[in-house]
Amino acid sequence: MLGLKVLFLVQAEQRAILDRLYDGIQAHCDCDLRWLSDKQQADLKGYFLKEVDLHAYDCILLFLRFKKEIRQVGFIQTIPNLAILEHDAYQNYITGKYRGRFSKHYRTLPSARVITSGFCVANQLREEGVDAVFVPKGYDQALLRDLAQSRDIELGFVGSIKSGVYSARREFLEELALVEPLYVARTNSGVDYLHMLNRIRFFVSADIGMGEYMIKNFEAMACGCVLFTYDQGEDENRALGFVDMDNVVLYRSLKDFRTKLQTLRRDSSLADRIAAKGRQLVEEKYQFSHLGKAVVDALQMPFRQLQPSNVWQRARRYLGI
Repeated sequence: MLGLKVLFLVQAEQRAILDRLYDGIQAHCDCDLRWLSDKQQADLKGYFLKEVDLHAYDCILLFLRFKKEIRQVGFIQTIPNLAILEHDAYQNYITGKYRGRFSKHYRTLPSARVITSGFCVANQLREEGVDAVFVPKGYDQALLRDLAQSRDIELGFVGSIKSGVYSARREFLEELALVEPLYVARTNSGVDYLHMLNRIRFFVSADIGMGEYMIKNFEAMACGCVLFTYDQGEDENRALGFVDMDNVVLYRSLKDFRTKLQTLRRDSSLADRIAAKGRQLVEEKYQFSHLGKAVVDALQMPFRQLQPSNVWQRARRYLGI
């Protein structure tokens, strides 16, 4: 498998720290990982002409800013054996500025493979004719773990609530804070984040309306929190192995949330078992080291090929002749 030669282009500046995911990908193929600046992402044609020998690679994997990609379709169409790693395609199906835009973009790239982090999102994209593969989000196993310390925050959330994408999350957390002692925090990435998660007994995840589970779910479980997470549906749960009141706590309403919270307050041993089984699940399946292999496996499958009548035309466009 290490013989697969992959050019992997990623964002030089990214909010989430995904280095261990990149390490997991590199561990399972011959991977040339390059970090592109905003300027380089905005001029992919120029970057490829100066810096890339396409013949040296079996496939190209992009994990770049979507808003940069959609402005360069003419060039991206010419890249052979192209795969796109995408953690935000759920925005295609929710209210917001990118609703429908992922589908529109991928229709212009019929030969590209999209590796997306939502099970149901991948299914929807395939129904639209996209070559979509599901590889879920996960967590950095080198950083995040259960420190086996006492937890002084009963009910907590760590993360962003400012973006418009998170409006439903913000509304739920505000409603919850009116009736329960919710602690909302922002921390630096790294060790500060590790220690904050290890202070929280019940972690509140409110990915309401998103259709898939965000990365914080896996991170909280890895750190031994009891995860309360908005129920994304039977298919998504089955794909991930999420089982209500077994390894996670699923809810659909504030009333539902509070009922289950009261149950666990009364039965601390049940809460301990849910936390332990949740941690076991993510340690076995959702470490970035495991998911890196899943990404490479997705690259091993044969790619759709450009129509023969378009190959020379697109090659000329790529070469600028």
